[in-house]
Amino acid sequence: MKILTIGDLKAIRDRAAGKLQLREQSDLATDGRCCGLNIGTGHMQVLICGGTGCKASSSHIIGEKITGLLQEKGLSDRVDVVTTGCFGFCEKGPVVKIIPDNTFYTQVKPEDAAEIVEEHILAGRKVERLLYLDPKSGEHVSDSKHMEFYRKQKRVALRNCGFIDPENIEEYIARDGYKALADSLLGKTPEDVIDEVKRSGLRGRGGGGFPTGVKWEFARKSVSDIKYVVCNADEGDPGAFMDRSIMEGDPHSIVEAMAICGYSIGSSNGLVYIRAEYPLAIHRLQTAIAQAREYGLLGQNILGTDFSFDIEIRYGAGAFVCGEETALIHSMEGKRGEPTMKPPFPAESGYLGKPTNVNNVETFANIPVILTRGADWFSSIGTEKSKGTKVFALAGKINNVGLIEVPMGTSLREVIYEIGGGIKGGKKFKAVQTGGPSGGCLTEKHLDIPIDFDNLLAEGSMMGSGGMIVMDEDDCMVSVARFYLDFTVEESCGKCTPCRIGNKRLLEILNKITEGRGTEEDLKTLGTLGKVIKDTALCGLGQTSPNPVLSTLAHFHDEYLEHVRDRKCRAKQCKALLTYSIDPKLCIGCHLCAKNCPADAIMGDVRKPHIINPSKCIKCGMCMARCKFKAISVH
Repeated sequence: MKILTIGDLKAIRDRAAGKLQLREQSDLATDGRCCGLNIGTGHMQVLICGGTGCKASSSHIIGEKITGLLQEKGLSDRVDVVTTGCFGFCEKGPVVKIIPDNTFYTQVKPEDAAEIVEEHILAGRKVERLLYLDPKSGEHVSDSKHMEFYRKQKRVALRNCGFIDPENIEEYIARDGYKALADSLLGKTPEDVIDEVKRSGLRGRGGGGFPTGVKWEFARKSVSDIKYVVCNADEGDPGAFMDRSIMEGDPHSIVEAMAICGYSIGSSNGLVYIRAEYPLAIHRLQTAIAQAREYGLLGQNILGTDFSFDIEIRYGAGAFVCGEETALIHSMEGKRGEPTMKPPFPAESGYLGKPTNVNNVETFANIPVILTRGADWFSSIGTEKSKGTKVFALAGKINNVGLIEVPMGTSLREVIYEIGGGIKGGKKFKAVQTGGPSGGCLTEKHLDIPIDFDNLLAEGSMMGSGGMIVMDEDDCMVSVARFYLDFTVEESCGKCTPCRIGNKRLLEILNKITEGRGTEEDLKTLGTLGKVIKDTALCGLGQTSPNPVLSTLAHFHDEYLEHVRDRKCRAKQCKALLTYSIDPKLCIGCHLCAKNCPADAIMGDVRKPHIINPSKCIKCGMCMARCKFKAISVH
């Protein structure tokens, strides 16, 4: 292990700055010109997304092929192939970015590697068919600066994702990495650091929104021989991948932030609790920790000071309830992942009964840049009570699915229609679920509210960790509520009665309604029981689990009434409420539907119109899928 000095850090920064300077300059390029080696470009870089989504679509093979072709042509010394973290534009992955002309290729396949090398790198001609096609203008866009998806984003927590090689500590250092740690250890007291975090206005990004600096201050004031810093990387919301992408794309920011937190609260022990289903994030975090130890940025006497700090990784089995800090702590202790009553808070008695500070990945990712650029800079972003930016996993019926980061106060309309590119297939927007399974559904009337902690809570939803799922006219809101509640019932630890039994009763009522057996009295019970569960459940999971039910009941009450009064589902999603019929004017009696019906529910002679027996029909839709004459309809 080395003992680095400030001079050593500066030397490393200067050594790695050249490659990154080329990326920083190209990131500002706006002329759209293509650079190739044959037209005098001194050096080029090929950045390839190495996030889980793009790797699943063979981005690593693209990198291997481009590297092999460059070696064959003797160009390895002039063109670097760099695997980065997530670019965010998951809908259009795998993404390949060419530096210095900042060309942004989308949906690249391994077989495209040769054309990129021959056309772009050697001939200096862009591969037009791989450029992003703007759905509004119908024109190709060559670089990310001119894409609506990126235009309104402000990347703070994601500042290095898609920019640096996450497995190269020197590239992180070249981006002012570990500068905040060095400045804190050599020039600030722990109280100074905590005060800076407090003044920044940073609130926890894990869902609760508690002021981070205040949390650190509580842990600092707790007296103990041993304290712990815990990073909550147990990201369990369906459709959410914010923390995973940060760990995959910028793991050193988490390592540095945890060390800063350790210095601030008086801890030498760091623990990262991460779900085992994140193998790539685990690998990159392990690599970052090993590199930080090698460079003397973790371990004993960091930067020659008296401060020592190290980090261990603990694995979770994917229990959603372990996102709650006390349940997480119990899981790390080898106990059942169940929450406990607070107080005492973890800052007083946490892991192994010692004072423990728990923050999630995105919260930690903001710490180094806050201390490097200052609390005033960070607090100038966002709203009065919600400072900075927020990372969202934008998914669902949206054109631009991906990972986005916007200033607090950005409206839902801007996120959905500008960054997200609107609803897929030109369908009508119906609702957006924010905050994951514990959040609520917001409607068209909420599109112009500024997104922040307090506004979302006031409308019956929540920020949560940042899941944002968009729904269109084809979604049934009763089914949506049932889906989320089914998830929370499955994930409940079962410790408290309101969550264990109350949510089960809620789910049973929703099942009745979607199966055509519900009554108007059931709707009253849903509202009453949901509010009781919110008021009496032990932890955040139970206290927020009725949100999808209560919000859809409030905003889509007419849809619930249709289900119980008319036994109809306007979105045609509730199978039990559907009726299939055959139009005798269109049916030619080909018998294809009858042959494919698994329930023998279709009757009729060949070449004569058929009929469906509703008592035998299992509403599988097979007949409708097989009919070539569009004679079968559902209503």
